Amino acid sequence: MEVITVANNKGGVGKTMQCYQLACHLANKGHKVLVIDLDSQANLSSTFGVQIQRTLIPEWLIGDVEAEEVVVASAGDEEFHHNISLIPSSRHLANLAKLLILSENEVRRNAGRKERLLRKRLEKLTDHYDYVVIDTPPMLGDELIMALVASNRILIPTQAQDYSIDGLEELMDTFEIIRETENPKLEFSIIPSMVNARRKIEKQRMGELASSFHITTPVRNLVDMQESISTKKPIFMLGSKSQGKKDYEALWASLNLQ
Repeated sequence: MEVITVANNKGGVGKTMQCYQLACHLANKGHKVLVIDLDSQANLSSTFGVQIQRTLIPEWLIGDVEAEEVVVASAGDEEFHHNISLIPSSRHLANLAKLLILSENEVRRNAGRKERLLRKRLEKLTDHYDYVVIDTPPMLGDELIMALVASNRILIPTQAQDYSIDGLEELMDTFEIIRETENPKLEFSIIPSMVNARRKIEKQRMGELASSFHITTPVRNLVDMQESISTKKPIFMLGSKSQGKKDYEALWASLNLQ
């Protein structure tokens, strides 16, 4: 079972979009996929047609409930949705940090450190899924740290703009700490996202990104992407002339996610 986290501590970079496209792509290839929405805004959950009043993710993480009580089926009609299960989020997840403090003794007994909670829970699901895809909130909080400790690799969508590139430094510092202390096999890929290749400044920033990091093939800022989310249909279902579909096919190939 491969665990992939899509993360960036800056919002508005297409993180949830890429989670949705990745999960649907893998499911369409016949893989069993568990999607975990760790963002209390719950945008990924609603894109899969799932809306709940109160998530049990905090209770699941500390061991008060089992996975069977938090996992639900994707609500999509297409055949590939049968391969997708979801642990949905809600505003209740914003209370996670408080609950972890109140449950400190239980956390220590079950996992040693709170950063390891998600990894411990996913170890019980290894035989049930081929992939786990995790969406995280746009901040360096408990949710993101736990996801990094639990993952095989992290995908980092980022815009080719000053603020987005500057924000990578803090995230990469955290990534290196996690790799040194908890997860030495953790890998990362930086995905230029929402790119407008016609803008000279973005071309320049793309060059700066490529000089500092290994970057993937870019995903452009196209109308196709918003159409995909608004219609709740992944990009691969759009017509053969879709430029967004071509971008994502190239991205998955570059990441060896076929």
